[in-house]
Amino acid sequence: MAFPTTRLRRLRTSPALRSMVRETRLTPADFIYPLFVVHGRDVHEEIPSMPGVYHLSIDRLAEEAHSIAALKIPAVILFGLPASKDPIGSENFAADGIVQQAIRALKDAQPDLIVMTDVCMCEYTDHGHCGIVRDGRIVNDETLDILQKVVISHAAAGADVVAPSGMMDGMVKAIREALDGEGYQDVSILSYAVKYASSFYGPFRDAAQSPPQFGDRHSYQMDPANAREAMREAQLDVEEGADMLMVKPALAYLDIVRRVRETFDLPLTAYNVSGEYSMVKAAAARGWLDERKVVLEALIGIKRAGADLILTYHAKDAAKWLSEG
Repeated sequence: MAFPTTRLRRLRTSPALRSMVRETRLTPADFIYPLFVVHGRDVHEEIPSMPGVYHLSIDRLAEEAHSIAALKIPAVILFGLPASKDPIGSENFAADGIVQQAIRALKDAQPDLIVMTDVCMCEYTDHGHCGIVRDGRIVNDETLDILQKVVISHAAAGADVVAPSGMMDGMVKAIREALDGEGYQDVSILSYAVKYASSFYGPFRDAAQSPPQFGDRHSYQMDPANAREAMREAQLDVEEGADMLMVKPALAYLDIVRRVRETFDLPLTAYNVSGEYSMVKAAAARGWLDERKVVLEALIGIKRAGADLILTYHAKDAAKWLSEG
């Protein structure tokens, strides 16, 4: 049998050779690790629907920050659970709010750790929606006023990056104007530019205690069937002054990650969301798959699709596995 001159298997003959010609590389520097912060003392409570992910009180953050830094993970993103909720989410922009306290604690413990903050209202409001509610509707422009207060309070506490996630029209422009107007020109905006109304968010809503108390979020988050609309969303955020873009979720939307990467030059983050995380954890716990191999394969797939950064609950485990070679 005559074989062709080209044999692609030649470059697969050993681990060293495969590594040398590898096209896409995954490192801990690619990761953003989410933290859920709560009031109280000495709280380190595992979230039932997200094994390995914890609610942490402020006094446990220094230890966590040192652990993250030791793994060479460069950034965290904060989600806060308030002491109480109201229609406008007042603790969201309070100087002594849970996230504001967390920013200061993390910066005190690890000044070089990049602290990002999720900027939304759902965790803080008694109705669980991402904006102000009027007559059963989520109103856009009044919500922008609240988001401006939130980002100013986060910047004042020392946040490096604010990440608006509520999919309100004009949110990036409003936030940029607020930050610049208060002298926080160096605070970056990572916009959840393309955020779908996904069914993969269930465990997060358990962790953040933020399910909507009526209706759903389809009137402001994107229809999963739409791809061209994603480009319009991203384009608007670029024009409004976003420094980085995000696609959420990641694995079910790798085609969108690729389209955004090919269209825009801004750094691109993909959010490997809670449902994607918990499915792997559940299957691994039953011995149905190899967690380490599946996680690293999924993360390299997100990177290969075009993401520069990956926001993932697997970050600490993946960083350890990568360091082991």
